[in-house]
Amino acid sequence: MSSFDVALDDERTQLDAFIEEYRRAIEATLDALTEEQARRQLVSSATTLLGLLKHVTWMQRVWFEECVGGTSRQELGLVRSPQESFQLSDDDTIASVTTAHRDACATARTVIADLPLDTVVTGHRTGPRTLRWVHLQVLRELAHHCGHADILREQVLAD
Repeated sequence: MSSFDVALDDERTQLDAFIEEYRRAIEATLDALTEEQARRQLVSSATTLLGLLKHVTWMQRVWFEECVGGTSRQELGLVRSPQESFQLSDDDTIASVTTAHRDACATARTVIADLPLDTVVTGHRTGPRTLRWVHLQVLRELAHHCGHADILREQVLAD
């Protein structure tokens, strides 16, 4: 279902649909690529297609598990900064990073399942946020990184 199919649904349904659409889209940028292509560094930063998926996995865990769920990054075993979240280890593969992303998404769905958008969450280090704000932040970041991934994929396939 496209996010446009839920145009008459409530705000929460629409936000969830957009987030799900971008989650699928960023995973799809790795479709039919080799491990080398997924790791190929084409820009001066550490940004790669596989690194982008690893980062958005980290980002969603920060917003849903730390900010909403109240579990610290240290307790979650997460790196401290966004820059670190792009870094790939030798063990990172398309399959392992995709699985981690799907697991993070499933956890996020569970964490927020029964919470209304107006719920105030207090797990973020800069202060309270509403769940609506968290949804919009995650949506913004997913859309932003999907754009990066589309361009990187185009470059990888052109080589």
